[in-house]
Amino acid sequence: MKSAKIVGLGKYLPPKILTNLDLEKRVDTTDEWITTRTGIKSRHIVENNTPVSVLAKEASLIALKRAGIKPKDLDLIIVATITPDTQFPSTACYLQDYLKAKKACCFDVSAACAGFVYALTCAWQFLKTGFYKNALIVGGEVLTSITDWEDRSTCVLFGDGAGAAVLVPTGKDGILSSYLGADGSEADLLILPGGGSRNPVSARVVEERLNYIKMRGNELFRIAVRIMVEAAKKSLRMAKLTSKSVKLLIPHQANIRIINAVAKRLELEGKTYINIDRYGNMSSASSAIALCEAWEEKKIKKDDIIVLDAFGGGLVWGSCVIKWI
Repeated sequence: MKSAKIVGLGKYLPPKILTNLDLEKRVDTTDEWITTRTGIKSRHIVENNTPVSVLAKEASLIALKRAGIKPKDLDLIIVATITPDTQFPSTACYLQDYLKAKKACCFDVSAACAGFVYALTCAWQFLKTGFYKNALIVGGEVLTSITDWEDRSTCVLFGDGAGAAVLVPTGKDGILSSYLGADGSEADLLILPGGGSRNPVSARVVEERLNYIKMRGNELFRIAVRIMVEAAKKSLRMAKLTSKSVKLLIPHQANIRIINAVAKRLELEGKTYINIDRYGNMSSASSAIALCEAWEEKKIKKDDIIVLDAFGGGLVWGSCVIKWI
C-alpha cells in the first residue's frame, strides 16, 4: 500500500454553549472586543468535570459507524490532546475501554494545536507500511479545565470538543504528504507551567495560578502566520502541488486574523474553512472538527485536494495534503 485514506469522520460538542455575552458577566470584556480581535462569538464547554475521553468516545462512535468498522476490529487508537483524563494512563487507553476495542494498540500524542495533524501523520505511517490495517485517531480537548477564568486575555479564546477519523490503507491518493516541525526554544510563548515534573502540583503552583494556560499572544501571532504559510507550502511541494490545486484549506482555528492572513498569503481566500466563530480555539480538536464539518457540509468532494494546517504550543506545527477518495 502506498498511502492511507479517511473512511469515517465524527465530531462531538458538549451541549452547553458559552457566548461572549455570558463572558461579559464574568470578566471585564465585551462581545465587540472579543469578536473584533478573535472572531469568536461562542464556544461549547463541558459541565460536571466531564473528561475528554467521554467527548472522544462520542466522536469515535460516529466515525466508526460511518466507516463501517466495529470497535473490536480496531488495530490502533491515537488520541491527540493536551487535556488528558490523567497524566497516565493515556486517554487512548480510557477510550479503548469505552469502545471495548480490546486488540487496539493505544497511545496519546501531545502536540497542542497541531496534535490532530501529528496523530494523522503517525497513523498514516503505520498503515502505509502495512503494520496495521486500520486506525482511529481523535483530536479532543477540555481546555476549559486549564483555562484561567480571571485572565480576560485568554479565557475568551478556548472551548471544548472532540473530532475523530478512521483510516485504512489505500493503493493510491488519500494522504499525499505531511510536513511536521517544532521549535522548543519558544516553549514559553504558550505553556501550562504547573502540574508536570518541572512544577509539580503544590500550594505555590495553585496560588500563582500556574495550573492554567499562559500565553504571549502578540509574539505568537507573528510566528504563527509565517510558520503556517511555510508549512502549507512545504507539504504542497512534497506532494508536487501548488496552492492553485487546493480546493479547501482547513487551518487551525485560533484567531480569525491569523486565519485570514494565512489564507491571503497562500492565495486561498474564499477557499478556507472557518468555524472559529461558533467554537473558539479547541486546540487539537479544532482541525478534527473542522474537517468533519467541512465533509458534512459537502464542501469536500471526491478528488478534491485538502490542506490541513496547524500551529501550537511547543512550538509545533504541521501541514497535511489529502486527495479525497
